[in-house]
Amino acid sequence: MAKSDDYYTPKWIFDQLDIEFDLDVAAPKDGVEWLPAKQHFSIDDDGLAQNWNGIVWMNPPYSGPTLWVNKFLEHKNGIALLPFMKSKWFERIWNEAEAIVPLPINLKFNHAEMGSRPIYSPCFLASVGFYPTVQLKKSQIGLVR
Repeated sequence: MAKSDDYYTPKWIFDQLDIEFDLDVAAPKDGVEWLPAKQHFSIDDDGLAQNWNGIVWMNPPYSGPTLWVNKFLEHKNGIALLPFMKSKWFERIWNEAEAIVPLPINLKFNHAEMGSRPIYSPCFLASVGFYPTVQLKKSQIGLVR
């Protein structure tokens, strides 16, 4: 069983999005080499306590995404990767995101300790802000809501 919340987004998603992010708000300590972000906040930086700037990428800890989703929606400029969950935050992002794209059901993440593996839930990408939404729609990753 994995002891870590560190599941890294597969490179193909960034290749399809074709966007450079200003900030990865929930990165592992050394970032992710294939993630196109100019800056990143790790657990040591406490991304929730920091000011976010520009276009953000957010793949938050799934063990507690509520505060992350709230800050993401308040920031209004970025793309988030999240699991489908029965929760208040899901209802909020469903209603407020400008675009949502379900990811393939067989999506595999790169896990810090255990290599490439699926997680417990299907996931989706959500965008807010003009440019991130344009890029998500152009990505052809999946059907856009």
